Amino acid sequence: MQESRSFPPPAELAAHANVQADAYARAAADRLGFWEEQARRLTWERTWDTVLEWDAPFASWFTGGQLNAAVNCLDRHVEQGNGDRVAYYWEGEPGDTRTITYAELTDMVCQAANALLELGVSKGDRVAIYMPMIPETVVAMLACARIGAIHMVVFGGFSADALGSRIDDAEASVVITADGGYRRGTASGLKPNVDEALRSRSGVRHVLVVRRTGQDVDWTDGRDVWWHDVVDRQPTKHTPEAHDAEHPLYIMYTSGTTAKPKGILHTTGGYLTQVAWSHWAVFDLKPETDVFWTAADIGWVTGHSYIVYGPLANGATSVMYEGTPDTPHRGRFWEIVSTYGVSLLYMAPTAIRTFMKWGEEIPAGYDLSTLRVLGTVGEPINPEAYIWYRRNIGGDQTPVVDTWWQTETGAIMVSPLPGVTSGKPGAAMQPLPGIEADIVDEEGASVPKGSGGFIVVREPWPAMLRGVWGDPQRYRDTYWSRFEGLYFPGDGAKRDEDGDFWLLGRVDDVMLVSGHNISTTEVESALVSHSAVAEAAVVGASDPVTGQAIAAFVILRGEAGDGGEELVQELREHVRAALGPIAKPRQVMIVPELPKTRSGKIMRRLLRDVAENRELGDVTTLTDSSVMELISQQIPSSGGDD
Repeated sequence: MQESRSFPPPAELAAHANVQADAYARAAADRLGFWEEQARRLTWERTWDTVLEWDAPFASWFTGGQLNAAVNCLDRHVEQGNGDRVAYYWEGEPGDTRTITYAELTDMVCQAANALLELGVSKGDRVAIYMPMIPETVVAMLACARIGAIHMVVFGGFSADALGSRIDDAEASVVITADGGYRRGTASGLKPNVDEALRSRSGVRHVLVVRRTGQDVDWTDGRDVWWHDVVDRQPTKHTPEAHDAEHPLYIMYTSGTTAKPKGILHTTGGYLTQVAWSHWAVFDLKPETDVFWTAADIGWVTGHSYIVYGPLANGATSVMYEGTPDTPHRGRFWEIVSTYGVSLLYMAPTAIRTFMKWGEEIPAGYDLSTLRVLGTVGEPINPEAYIWYRRNIGGDQTPVVDTWWQTETGAIMVSPLPGVTSGKPGAAMQPLPGIEADIVDEEGASVPKGSGGFIVVREPWPAMLRGVWGDPQRYRDTYWSRFEGLYFPGDGAKRDEDGDFWLLGRVDDVMLVSGHNISTTEVESALVSHSAVAEAAVVGASDPVTGQAIAAFVILRGEAGDGGEELVQELREHVRAALGPIAKPRQVMIVPELPKTRSGKIMRRLLRDVAENRELGDVTTLTDSSVMELISQQIPSSGGDD
């Protein structure tokens, strides 16, 4: 991953950027003062007594302060005369649309808050939300925040078992769902999964159901209530209560090294401070003129922080889209950008590589001239995808901000600033002002320039997780036990000769080949840099000689044809030339698709099963389980022997 290209900010953007270069020095000189300054961008009912109380590894930010997240996202904008500003342009997959202003959204949230109170929801109660990408999902979250209930959003693609286990752990008393949602041109049911999840769970008192698709659903009288019956008749006024800065806002479950998901807890004041500031800073948001689109699902932290809380706290206008990028055609995303004049776009590298595979002629058919900042999130972006994104979506002018953060961090931690940073393809660049991130070796010492190691955070930050729900020891063990006094999120990184950060993915995605650590990300980047390759996934497969050997699975670009043994050998040599002989894959398998979960993550565990000729593990979380059968059929002709 040697990268010499660098792209300075456009002069016009740099001249008027929200955040200038002096922010780094100001934050370094007085980190807590810097975060106090950002907290004052919010509306507080009561100002804090103490900026930070730190009893490692437990933090309290803005203690003594009181505020309401929903008021900060809605009421204050209306009171400032911006009630007519559009909060969301919503587009359903079938093509239905809604335009919702801040005043309208405030009324909807007040009605939903009143409805939750009528259903017996109290401050501190947990409410599970299992919904499609519709405006009512945002309304449900903000209604919980308004009354002090703790929302726990479960991605709508998860199974009944996954939903049930999360309801159990959070002890949710109410579930908000819909009859179904639209995905790839068909209506998929959600209420049936809720019914299945609750079959043996009596702790849920009510299920509040939005009618979205019109599907027939089973009904449990006394428990199930229609949204339109109970919410729509409520008054549009609700007097909000200010909550303590450390009052829990939401729980989000994320996978770990054990079978039991971890309930990541985020609180109100610090979280809202950092998501609002980072959204404004990293995307250079001008709320009066920009249209912002995070092309993610609200079921993930990206949706919480940069579809809901960050943009709304800043009074931004956002796009929200229900469906997939290829329904009803492969230009749907670019059609949406053109229709709504999107100026700030945020999406995952997985999506970008999919668009690469489909071909640059598709986005070329749409007017993308309104775009002025492009962002990526979710995994390290390989340089070729970065360049494709910048060139074909950004017209070779638009800065790309490659952001690193996690469910646990709550908000962006490492990222270019579009008006300050000369971006490098594939690099997350530098920690944001106020963030003390570092790269350390096995002993926890900072690595020199040109070296790699583990990314850590040295000082607490406002949006940080406050623990694992109900399990403080797991919080200590998972994040604070590897390095004394340092938060370690499990990712590897390297610091280049300029001191900039390059994320290398999970350290458990690092392969040990003949005693050498080789990042799957580096090998994948080498493969995708070949003109024939659209996307690649790499795993370490057990090998009797080298410990692990590299097995690569690649999807070819359309113009490359079906490949063949000659191309397989060419790709192996291409990696060898890029990274050295130790990184040459043992196998390169040309496949039609890669196994991905509904959130877009590649299931490397299944690819490892294929590479090691094992029986496949659980495929129920895949978007399309038949992909594994297609991959298995490719194996005989996709080898390598040296």
